[in-house]
Amino acid sequence: METPASILEFWFGTAADQAVVAEAQSSLWWSKNEATDRLIQQRFEPLVVAAGQGKLDDWLASATGHLALILLTDQFPRNIYRDTPQAFASDDRVRHWCKQGLETGRDRELRPIERLFFYLLLEHSEDRADQQRCVALLRQLAAEVAPRLQPTFENFVDFALRHQVIVERFGRFPHRNAILGRQSTPEEQEFLQQPGSSF
Repeated sequence: METPASILEFWFGTAADQAVVAEAQSSLWWSKNEATDRLIQQRFEPLVVAAGQGKLDDWLASATGHLALILLTDQFPRNIYRDTPQAFASDDRVRHWCKQGLETGRDRELRPIERLFFYLLLEHSEDRADQQRCVALLRQLAAEVAPRLQPTFENFVDFALRHQVIVERFGRFPHRNAILGRQSTPEEQEFLQQPGSSF
C-alpha cells in the first residue's frame, strides 16, 4: 500500500544531498515520457482519484502527507492525464491545500527541494496573484539555500518567471486552450507559433 513516505521516495529518491536529488530526478520531473506517464498511472492513479474525492484529507495532518497530497493532485495528474482536461481537474483543490499550508507554515517543515513542489502548483495557476506569489516564494527559497545550491534554485526562479510573463500577458496559458476547448485569440495564436510558448 502506498503511503506519503513511499510517494515522496518515488518523487525525490533517497539521496540526502539536494543537489544530487535535483540532478537524479530531473528527467522524472521535467521530461515528457510515455513510459513514465504509464508508470505513474499504474502505480498511483487510484490514490490520485481518492485524493481528488477528498478521501485522503487526513494526510494534511503532517508536512509529508501534505506534500504527498500536493504531488498526487498537481504533478501526477499532469502525467496520467496528459493533454486532457482531467490533467487540471484538481487544480482548485490543490491550490487551497497549498495556501492552507503556507498560512500555517507547514511548508517550512520540508527540505528546500521538497518546498519547491509545495510552491510549483502556484506556477501552474492561471491567476496573476498566484504567479506573483510563486515567484516571490521561489526567490526567497533560492536566497535561503546553501551557496552551492543557489544556481539550481535560481534556475527554478527563472522558469517561474517565464510562466508569470505568459499569465501576466494573457491571463491564462494559451497552450491549454485546445485541451480545455477554449478559443484562442489572434494574439494567442501568433504566440503559440513561437518557441517556448508551451510547457
